[in-house]
Amino acid sequence: MPMPLLVPARAACAAASLLAALLSAPALAHKAHQHGVATLDLSVEPRRLSVWFTSPLDNLVGFEREPRTDAERQRVDAALAALRDAAALWRIDPAAGCSPAEVVLTAPVLGLGAGAAPAAKDGHADLEARWDFSCRDGTRAGFVEHGLFAAFARLGRLEVQAVTPRGQMKVVLRKPAGRIALAR
Repeated sequence: MPMPLLVPARAACAAASLLAALLSAPALAHKAHQHGVATLDLSVEPRRLSVWFTSPLDNLVGFEREPRTDAERQRVDAALAALRDAAALWRIDPAAGCSPAEVVLTAPVLGLGAGAAPAAKDGHADLEARWDFSCRDGTRAGFVEHGLFAAFARLGRLEVQAVTPRGQMKVVLRKPAGRIALAR
């Protein structure tokens, strides 16, 4: 008996599940910490587009510990404000009809997320962000544009992975490239 074809919604859920499994894989959890480089993972579903971002804190504020001075606290506040402003930081193909729904930032060394913690013993600390967008039809998104390079001068390269109902892709963006063309 032939296998039934997945309906688009089930295919999108399967794609999202695959991306979630990839993101939680132990191999990715221990990826090398490299200044100037960040990872960006996209998941496109019919009613939602999600973006996961992981970056050394140095790329965003110039240090990887609790801020010690008023100037450092101001840099942290400015970086967090930029990251929380999803509408200014992200532009999704208007054909998808997406609007910001939720922003979650995690950086224990800055007191964000599940408990504050000092920087790792190796002196490295990361920030993780997730932006969720509600979409009229996310599958119609042909591109996603970001303002990360403009907002964070120390960031020079994004390693991007995307899972869409039409396929998966991987690309490296170097400053100033701001557009991610999605698999169609």
